Amino acid sequence: MMWRAFVEPLVLFLAPFVLYALYLLALRRNPAATAHWQGGPSLWLTIAGLVVAVAGMLVFGLTARRQLGAYTPAHIENGRVVPGHFQ
Repeated sequence: MMWRAFVEPLVLFLAPFVLYALYLLALRRNPAATAHWQGGPSLWLTIAGLVVAVAGMLVFGLTARRQLGAYTPAHIENGRVVPGHFQ
């Protein structure tokens, strides 16, 4: 599924921003007010988002299930398409 290649890093990147918004809500402040996002918080949240996204993708990449064996590409047998698979 190709959409996972875009959605997973995006969710990881946005996580610090969502946590900061929840923090503002817990303090009974309006998270939509631009005063809370200007200056330092935006810079640090962006850096934190990038770090979390890169770390998450490294963890996903290093712990992903690996297919062993030879890959047989999709082909036609008896007039039917046989999907590619690992043997």
